[in-house]
Amino acid sequence: MNSEVQLRANRFAVLIDADNAKANLIEPLLKEVAKYGTAHVKRIYGDWTKPNLNSWKDKLNKFAIQPIQQFSYTSGKNATDSALIIDAMDLLYTQNFDGFCIVSSDSDFTRLACRIRESGLVVYGFGEKKTPEPFVVACDKFIYTEILEDIDSQLVSDSVSYPEGSKPSAAISTNSTKHNKKLVTLLNDAYEAVAGEDGWANLGPVGAQLTKLSPSFDSRNYGYKKLGELIRCIGIFEVKETRHENNRLAKELHIKLKSVH
Repeated sequence: MNSEVQLRANRFAVLIDADNAKANLIEPLLKEVAKYGTAHVKRIYGDWTKPNLNSWKDKLNKFAIQPIQQFSYTSGKNATDSALIIDAMDLLYTQNFDGFCIVSSDSDFTRLACRIRESGLVVYGFGEKKTPEPFVVACDKFIYTEILEDIDSQLVSDSVSYPEGSKPSAAISTNSTKHNKKLVTLLNDAYEAVAGEDGWANLGPVGAQLTKLSPSFDSRNYGYKKLGELIRCIGIFEVKETRHENNRLAKELHIKLKSVH
């Protein structure tokens, strides 16, 4: 019985603010959610009588998302946010979930994220880079949807033939990444927190520490799919590969801060 519990995927409730999310990103967004667990509830909130939400309608059946109708009773008041928050609390009290995915760029959900985490559940936020900092840091991890736009456009570009050397690239220049002092400091702080007495640190715990220090950290923000690629680009660490102790076919990355001469 215990093994069944351990193997069970995390159960998530995905709650989407339709007014603050892009319909064309729902597929890469749900793929991102699937990295962390299974979406057992998928609900989207908005006033479906308004034409600005028409782009969502063909996505609802395709991805089995339940639309929740919420009329705007008063001009200037966001009844949609209130409906989402009430539903989130109802779902929280069922104790059927391991976490929540809140899709919005609205800071009104800051207290909701804090309340869910106070109950011991994980919160993943999804929103644009304009999302206010309080909501970002209130989440365990926050994924900027611009990353998902890059994934979506990459899938399209991979299916199109380009003349040699002309294929577009979303990667940020290596030079600008190396000279990003804020990023270098963040990487160094995460490394120092988990490094052993011999100076080496497993990249897995480093990645976990990075998310603790900065919920919005993601190597894809800097144009790199994997953290190991970003670490190699920065150039301040020695990198070595070792065989995974439980899987000889898998490799682990370890890093050590280079000596300054």
